[in-house]
Amino acid sequence: MQLILTPTAILTAFLIFLVRVVSISMDTLRFMLTMRGKQGISWVLGFIESVLFVVTMGAVLNDLSNVLYVVSYSAGFATGNVVGMTIEKRLAIGFSHIKIITKQYGNAVAEALRKMDYAVTEIPARGKDGSVSLCDLSVRRKDVPAIEKLALEVDPEAFITVEDITPLRSGYWGTGSVRR
Repeated sequence: MQLILTPTAILTAFLIFLVRVVSISMDTLRFMLTMRGKQGISWVLGFIESVLFVVTMGAVLNDLSNVLYVVSYSAGFATGNVVGMTIEKRLAIGFSHIKIITKQYGNAVAEALRKMDYAVTEIPARGKDGSVSLCDLSVRRKDVPAIEKLALEVDPEAFITVEDITPLRSGYWGTGSVRR
């Protein structure tokens, strides 16, 4: 292998990198959407990603003597993972289950959430160091940052966990009923 830096080789390497970033970003999104049961869009993304994979792999295999192509392919793969994760996080498709544990402010956290139109269940509980309140709610993923901010404004010491969920039946999600 050798490093070839002609204008054509540099342009080809850049295109390999760019197409690989796009294809791996799509692959990352496809995986996340598959996990959330979005079959149609997952199929489309998988098809396009496969075509892009064949094209970029063909370009690399066509001239394995140029190390620049291999590096561009690998850098595009790594960058595409990060870009795909960033896009998926911004899209925030799906639903999350949030548990907020607070030592003293359970009622205040629950009331603040209810004022913002979230359905929250308050549960008295016992933790390692004594009595606590557990505020339990399920929301759209896009609402998680606002809920975290609100809970921490009421109780900066609150312990908060978030899990992705798949709703099985209708429920109240803060902006209206959802039917599945």
